Amino acid sequence: MNTHVKKIAQEKLDREPADLSRRSFLVGTAAAGLALGYSAVPGLLGADQALAAPAKFDPSVWYSIGPDGLVTVTCGKADMGQHIASTMAQIVSEELGSSWKDMRVQLASNDPKFNDPVLGAQITGGSWSTMMNFDAMSRAGAAGRIALTQAAATIMGVPAGELVVRDSTVSHPKSKKSMSFADIVKSGKITRTFTPDELKAIKLKTPDQYTMVGVSVPQLDIPPKSNGTAKYGIDVNVPGMVYGAVVTPPVRFGATVKSVDDSAAKKVPGFIKAVTLDDKTGSTTGWVVAVANTYANAKKAAGALKIAYDNGPNAKLSSESLLDEAKRLQKLDDSGQFFVKDGDTAAAFGTAAKVLEAEYTTSINIHAPLEPMNATAEFKGDILNIYSGNQFATRSGAIAAGAAGIDPKYVVMHQMWLGGGFGRRLDADMMVPAVQAAKAVGKPVKVIYSRENDMTMDYSRPLTFQKVKAGLDGDGKLIALNHDVVSAWPTQRWGIPDFLSPSVDKKGPLDAFTVNGADFFYSVPNHNVRAIKNEMAHNATPSGQLRSVAPGWTFWAVESMIDELAHAAGKDPAEYRISLLDGKGKNDGGAQRLRSTLLAAMGMAGYGTVKLPKGEGMGVACVSSQERATASWTACVAHVAVSPSGEVKVKKLTVATDVGMQVHPDNIRAQVEGAALWGLSLAMYEKATLKDGGIEQTNFDSYTPLRMSQVPEVAVNVIANGEKPTGVGEPAVTVIAPALGNAIFNACGARIRALPITAEAVKANMKA
Repeated sequence: MNTHVKKIAQEKLDREPADLSRRSFLVGTAAAGLALGYSAVPGLLGADQALAAPAKFDPSVWYSIGPDGLVTVTCGKADMGQHIASTMAQIVSEELGSSWKDMRVQLASNDPKFNDPVLGAQITGGSWSTMMNFDAMSRAGAAGRIALTQAAATIMGVPAGELVVRDSTVSHPKSKKSMSFADIVKSGKITRTFTPDELKAIKLKTPDQYTMVGVSVPQLDIPPKSNGTAKYGIDVNVPGMVYGAVVTPPVRFGATVKSVDDSAAKKVPGFIKAVTLDDKTGSTTGWVVAVANTYANAKKAAGALKIAYDNGPNAKLSSESLLDEAKRLQKLDDSGQFFVKDGDTAAAFGTAAKVLEAEYTTSINIHAPLEPMNATAEFKGDILNIYSGNQFATRSGAIAAGAAGIDPKYVVMHQMWLGGGFGRRLDADMMVPAVQAAKAVGKPVKVIYSRENDMTMDYSRPLTFQKVKAGLDGDGKLIALNHDVVSAWPTQRWGIPDFLSPSVDKKGPLDAFTVNGADFFYSVPNHNVRAIKNEMAHNATPSGQLRSVAPGWTFWAVESMIDELAHAAGKDPAEYRISLLDGKGKNDGGAQRLRSTLLAAMGMAGYGTVKLPKGEGMGVACVSSQERATASWTACVAHVAVSPSGEVKVKKLTVATDVGMQVHPDNIRAQVEGAALWGLSLAMYEKATLKDGGIEQTNFDSYTPLRMSQVPEVAVNVIANGEKPTGVGEPAVTVIAPALGNAIFNACGARIRALPITAEAVKANMKA
């Protein structure tokens, strides 16, 4: 969600625990056991069926308790290794009173009844899952406990208020009577229905009463992932299935197929057909898929196809031409729309004692998850079944329908475990060749991308150019800041108007996913942020949401400039930040939490108290990723050593993060560590380039993420203060690059303003 949509969602979250105006919480005895969950939208999928027909009641909307006492939680989020399914089960278990050994998880389909109770769609990203679902899942668990307790009280003939629920058992201490969840379910006595008002009125546990939340219980998905029973998209096998291998054009986007010669492909054993995609969704252009009886044969056939292309309007573009266009657009006074427009920066610059200007750039970056993109499409009568791991089932179902030329209501998405996502699987391009090939050959088709397919056709993080101008008064206080952000607009590409934000200058909607983070919590009386769409980059390099999204580049500029300002003012960069985090006006609350997080990181790292050898330095940065309305508070102290050649060795990253309520401490630490290393990889090692309209890097020999030998010490300080839970999957990504850049400056005097940071750039900018 962008800031506009997230603000609405957050306001809704603050008002009520879930979208209860169109849902009622149901508890009833169904054929498979006790069923608990929100009903879907009335009138859809039998959601308005009464509980009087329990055999027809879907027992898996939120979770179900079977006659064996096992509690199966259905996770509406994509689980790509972040263990969100286990987290949802842990939240339910806390209020339900179930034993952890009885908990199980399963992944939801695209049935609308599984839509997020706050966001209203099935989407996994933005570090939103826990923060957005904690209350709703807690109330689901509590409602189940109440229903079980009332049924047990009736059966045992004791007052419900005297019963205790613990470890999947309801007991009556006075009489020594007890019943297991399994016994209660088998009795068939549970018929409780909760109205929206009753659900909202449930008194949840306070943090001091928790016995499950805050405990590092074993993750439920690890055993099946370890023994091979967990199924990923690439594992799918349906009867009669054949395979597809895609052939992509030499340019990223805009090509068309002029002709296909399949004479050589026909000599490949098992070859079935070459299908030229006619993609009305705009996800792909110029693609052909070779279909064969095995993937190996499909790959051979794909290599044998002779395809002639019209490479289209982007065939001559390069990274340099995209950057030149960005700089041209930034210089135009009427470019873009304003995301922030506070005070009068022009007047403030006129009175400033000192004005600094700097340009910051980031390169194209590729997701490259371990499991390559894949999808299996199978038509069964009028129903299209899609088997794939996906982060945005609501949108992906519509894309699959568009590729098939059918109504989205006839698409059933089978969610699989994801072998990595990082935002890549928010898109559904892999479904298009599978769908159209299945339609063309009349068989189920599994399409698997090669690494080269995924590298060159990724919905990458866009190349960005940012210009920051800041003014200081005579005391070194920041009085004005202009920040222009030029990039492709990933969210606008989705074609969902509600995901865009209204501009403050009323010039039309803007893509807040390109400027989030620029609306920081520092107090600056005069502050402008302008979002400028680079149409050339938007068309030539269709971009997507890569882990951390805009704060991955906006905080690179903001936190680097704040450091530059501190040095210009003759102040310590950390102390300078603390002075700006005064919590005035709209920054109240957020600034204080960010300041405390920064102080925690500084204390843990020994910032300012440790004497470092020549050529070494520490740098700080603090961020409020993701969106301002639902921020996560994260700070980093980076410790680096810089050699005379410009080579940078990262010795230690100290990251502090304020998570509010922590559900699973060990998982939070793992998430923060992983995010920090992802941020390090983006900051120093990863770069993709465009040449002649195509991505030059095709595999890990030329696109070089962080290697194990380059991993520094990572220290994590988790601040759990009982506030509403925040997200931890992405924030630490955004804080690493600026902390590193600032540490490098302190080590050798080289100010770096382009990512990734290279030894050549460091050496060229070293002070004599």
